Amino acid sequence: MKPPDPALPALDRLLKIMAALRSPEGCPWDREQNHHSLRFHAVEEVYELMDAIEANDEPAMIEELGDVLLQVVFHCQLGKEREAFDFERVCLAIVDKLIRRHPHVFGEVRIESTEQVLRQWEEIKNAGPGSEKRASVFDGIPRRLPALQYADELIKRARKNPDFAPLSDPETSPAENLGKALFALTQAARQQGTSAEDLLRQENRRQERAWRLAENKRRRARSAFNSSSSEKVSGDPPAPFGSVDATEKSRRP
Repeated sequence: MKPPDPALPALDRLLKIMAALRSPEGCPWDREQNHHSLRFHAVEEVYELMDAIEANDEPAMIEELGDVLLQVVFHCQLGKEREAFDFERVCLAIVDKLIRRHPHVFGEVRIESTEQVLRQWEEIKNAGPGSEKRASVFDGIPRRLPALQYADELIKRARKNPDFAPLSDPETSPAENLGKALFALTQAARQQGTSAEDLLRQENRRQERAWRLAENKRRRARSAFNSSSSEKVSGDPPAPFGSVDATEKSRRP
């Protein structure tokens, strides 16, 4: 099977390649997949894109954005085979939604601030097609979100209504109390205009960087000790992982 004509637009080539991979003469792995089997692949690709963005690695962003796009194209091909939907229909759906959600851009509505835009979006959602209408302000939060992100989204939505407040249950088990503490910290982060998920990701990177430095320092010390067969290595023996603050200080001028 020959690849698509290089003279075709890149998106057309991608769609044809995906169709070829799913064809009887295509790839056995691709032919075995379905919407359900691919769901975690999409999540993984988005996380890899996040890593590239946070590293400011533009070549990696190009690659990971392509992988995310491939997931979209793959699901569209599966839908096309079932005559349920295709790439064109998916594109039309998002085009219609963007125009509907932005009357201040594509219509006569006047809006001056981001806050007004957000209020307008809520009004449009509530008045929109059946798929957008929600019985509760908490409807529509993806159940598969990481717990911190889910809590953050709950809190953002609850803050729109003064009647909502965190539960004040009596003391329960230590594990449940820890869960309440995590939720309270997430709420405190939101009150400061930030995200607990972002803060924890930043702290994870700081801790990991410090521990990697400590690990490398210990490895170098151990290597020097092992390479000395007759002389005793001067100085203290390799130390265990130190605190983050101590390791961080060793990096500062």
